[in-house]
Amino acid sequence: MPLSHPVNLAYEAATADLNDVNMIDPYHFETYEKLAVNYNRDVEIFPVVAAMLEKILGYSPYKSPTDMGVNMAGFCIIDDEACRETSKAEVIRRYYSALCDAKKGRIAKEVVAKLELLMSKANISVDDRKAVAPALEKAELTGKPCVAIELNDGRIVTGKTGDLLGPSAAALLNALKLLGGIDDKKELISPTIIEPIQQLKVKHMGSVNPRLHTDEVLMALSICAVTDPKAKKAIAQLDKLKNCELHSTVMLAHVDEKTLKSLGIHVTCEPHRRVLINEEM
Repeated sequence: MPLSHPVNLAYEAATADLNDVNMIDPYHFETYEKLAVNYNRDVEIFPVVAAMLEKILGYSPYKSPTDMGVNMAGFCIIDDEACRETSKAEVIRRYYSALCDAKKGRIAKEVVAKLELLMSKANISVDDRKAVAPALEKAELTGKPCVAIELNDGRIVTGKTGDLLGPSAAALLNALKLLGGIDDKKELISPTIIEPIQQLKVKHMGSVNPRLHTDEVLMALSICAVTDPKAKKAIAQLDKLKNCELHSTVMLAHVDEKTLKSLGIHVTCEPHRRVLINEEM
């Protein structure tokens, strides 16, 4: 694959904090007069590996890092276009992750700058992530944190911050309704079920956020599914959320992000800290 192939750019995006880069394998070109792409770490360490092999075997069976087969991902690709699109999506997700990590002080701003450069090389922007615009538009309309989910069939559902649910929990329920063909106006979880959970959180567990997180909503929904066919049908849709794309207008609470990722959802967030009254720290 050429240096500019999105798969190679996605690798650089994934290791942006380590400052890894793809490069032409100089040892391979010198030996075979053929261009091959390899990773800077493999190229840098190859003389050491070759020297060790010569000391052990009396000779090195490899003339280059490429000979060692560490960069053979390209030979596994059977659908180049699919790999390109998936890699571009991964670069954007890594960019958002870096924005949030920089906001939290976990990484240097230079990492974000490198990812911006990679996005430019791939000719992509955050606008290519289809869940971003609906989430931002919903937040602008409501004045509160919102979440949008792009389903695997391309449909978009949103969720806003309410009195009972956080935006990610609301979006999750809305997605399950849409996937299950359940009337959007129908309640999957009665407020009479949610309110005791809120009381437990605030009065007995020291939480400052009464709104239910995604894990709490799923447990409540599972309980309702015992007697409510709608809730049971909604629970049956959970597997369909795998590989869906979610975007939040604020950085999600750890419990929400963990739950969503456990469902196989790809999560990105705007690098804004959640307001304490809306989302639990």
